[in-house]
Amino acid sequence: MSNVPQIVTTVAELRHRITALRQDESKIGLVPTMGALHAGHLSLVREIQKHVDVVVVSIFVNPTQFAPNEDFDRYPRALMADAEKLGATGETDLVFAPSVGEMYPPGFATKLDVGGPALGLESDSRPHFFAGVATVVSKLLLAAMPDVAMFGEKDYQQLLVIRRLVADLGLGVQILGAPIIRERDGLAMSSRNAYLSDDERKIAGQLNVVLQSLIADLHDGRPIAEIEEAGKQALLAAGFNKVDYLTVRDAETLEPLSSLDRPARLLTAATVGRTRLIDNMAV
Repeated sequence: MSNVPQIVTTVAELRHRITALRQDESKIGLVPTMGALHAGHLSLVREIQKHVDVVVVSIFVNPTQFAPNEDFDRYPRALMADAEKLGATGETDLVFAPSVGEMYPPGFATKLDVGGPALGLESDSRPHFFAGVATVVSKLLLAAMPDVAMFGEKDYQQLLVIRRLVADLGLGVQILGAPIIRERDGLAMSSRNAYLSDDERKIAGQLNVVLQSLIADLHDGRPIAEIEEAGKQALLAAGFNKVDYLTVRDAETLEPLSSLDRPARLLTAATVGRTRLIDNMAV
């Protein structure tokens, strides 16, 4: 247990620690997470460590990005196990694990309104989501005031929303994206994968297969609209019970594309059983 990083639970204590760390001009990095850490999260820690002197990992299950019918209450929470995983990497200096009351004290009445890359896709089925993400990420960045923050490309739309947010508010934080870490069968690592039954897990593994096939078809010149419809039907045929979207978008703006005349991203969200999975790949 001696290598477990120190855990602080208040913004005041976090700022006190970071102020002390900055005395020797150390560069500070922040990796925001909701806990239930897996190899994907740990890869973010390893990546940011290449850019900074001090790594802070926040662990906070943010209620404002969950709708009433979503899985806030059953979202996995394992703070000490997470801290031990971070300690085992030897690359985390501080864990910030605030309570809901610390982040949203009584009377809290502010949220951010986001547009641009936040419009469409995830917002169509989860209209509350990016306002909640933007609010909590802003609070975490203001609490830690890092030089660099690292987010995973699995949540690709979220990454672009946060980059836009930081630029628009002039927060002065460099936002980096880290590649998706995948299971052996190609399924993107996610804390929600733990919800899948054995049968559902087999179906989920087809997500990567379908996306890879669609990208090959795109490179062969098959029209984008055909690809999008074929992809949705392929996921339903594989056993997914719902496809919220499967679409090819501009990699920088997420605007719809009719041809591959610029860098593009294939993005999807689909549900198997009760578990909603998202994934994306560069085209």
